[in-house]
Amino acid sequence: MTDTRPTTQASLLRSLIAKGDIVAAPGAPDSLSARLVERAGFPAIYMTGFGATASRLGMPDIGLLSQTEMTEHARNMVRAVNIPIIADADTGYGGPNNIYRTVQEYLQAGVAAIHLEDQEAPKRCGQRAGIRLMDADANVRRLKGAIAARGSQDMLVIGRTDAMPAAGPEEAIRRAKMYQDAGVDLVFVDGIKTIAEIEAVAKSVEGPKVVSIVDGNETVKLNQTVLQEMGFSVVFYAVTLLFTASKAMENALVRLREDGTPANVGDQHNYSQFTEIVNQDFFNAFDDQYGARS
Repeated sequence: MTDTRPTTQASLLRSLIAKGDIVAAPGAPDSLSARLVERAGFPAIYMTGFGATASRLGMPDIGLLSQTEMTEHARNMVRAVNIPIIADADTGYGGPNNIYRTVQEYLQAGVAAIHLEDQEAPKRCGQRAGIRLMDADANVRRLKGAIAARGSQDMLVIGRTDAMPAAGPEEAIRRAKMYQDAGVDLVFVDGIKTIAEIEAVAKSVEGPKVVSIVDGNETVKLNQTVLQEMGFSVVFYAVTLLFTASKAMENALVRLREDGTPANVGDQHNYSQFTEIVNQDFFNAFDDQYGARS
């Protein structure tokens, strides 16, 4: 029988994962960087909460953005590109009913997948110390609630644990397996900083799983081929664009301040190249076709 269901971003992501090649999803802090990820030929985008908080508020990733702000951010990014977006949904922003609404809002936004984590509020970036974990059994119920809230609608649910930095590999692996048993589509052990930690997860956690490679720690030595061979389905590069862009902007501003001219600020897009990135020609043509004529 022919499948007549409409193609969704979630079904595209499922197809990518089913092929067996690791899905590389660079982190995009905003819609502009999402367009750059797509133009570079990557198959998917990671909507990083770390980057969203930095770009919208100029503040750290400590749970400052609300569900409404995050889902609005997701909608804008989905509109900007044509490839699947995997979105950070933090802890679901409250109790079971909040999780229900969070799932519904992200479904409406059109993202391909969300991940929900097991931190207690106030949450913090998985690379930082001081993480407090919620009870694992309680989080299993929350994940089952998210799956029930999704129902027959198409969006992947990823169970994320931040137990690696908070409690060590054994507890992180235990929780990952519990979340798999709860029925999530993939599991994600965050806060990994060493190759040994990646190897422990790869060896002990079977099935579809996510890994995040964070600039500045030794895991950057592992390329996508190696990670695929280790059994990972998706790899995030959550902060690569954010850290690169912020450093480039800082350097440009130093040159501008010291030289009093932008002549030597470094490599940059020219006006024509930038307008191509933001699809200016499409809007010019649309206005020419449907706008008022003199």
